[in-house]
Amino acid sequence: MADQLYLSYRLDRFRVENMLRRYEKMLRTFPFSRLSQQASLFRIYAVDLTLPPVLERVFEPPVDPAEVANAAREFLNPDSCLELETAWDLWQWAPAGDWQLLPSRTSLICYGPDFDHDVQENIRVEFGVDANFLPQRELPNHLRMAQSNIRSLLKLTHDLDDALGGERRLWSESGENFAEKLQRIILEE
Repeated sequence: MADQLYLSYRLDRFRVENMLRRYEKMLRTFPFSRLSQQASLFRIYAVDLTLPPVLERVFEPPVDPAEVANAAREFLNPDSCLELETAWDLWQWAPAGDWQLLPSRTSLICYGPDFDHDVQENIRVEFGVDANFLPQRELPNHLRMAQSNIRSLLKLTHDLDDALGGERRLWSESGENFAEKLQRIILEE
């Protein structure tokens, strides 16, 4: 069963004064889709995610991280959350019946130090379903495509580690360890 996949960072000395700079570092590191024709949607939430956003702004491709950071400045508070819904390119099984490099929706999130959320993290990348990174036996050439997507995931993780530092966690919605899940599937091959 497909599960949502996340990458989280808990950053040292994270404060509202450096929040935007660190978020912009993440945006500058992220490999935005070169294939997507869809706009990215930037939202800022205050206090918690149950309240409507205090700002929504559309960014046409290509996304400029400095423009996103600039849009956030006016609404930046310790209890705010910055979220950019965007895309990056991954190998996916297309309706045409073959593998294609296609835009995959992703959210890039920064939680203010006083924002009310259930996980203790400052930065989160929401990758969508983990199936994009797992071999799918029923499809031809599935191992090579999954390996390519995993390499992209590992490169992004390494690049974000270098840019952000802090404590990292790759996890899934069910709480299952993604690395263990991947290893179990590969061993079954």
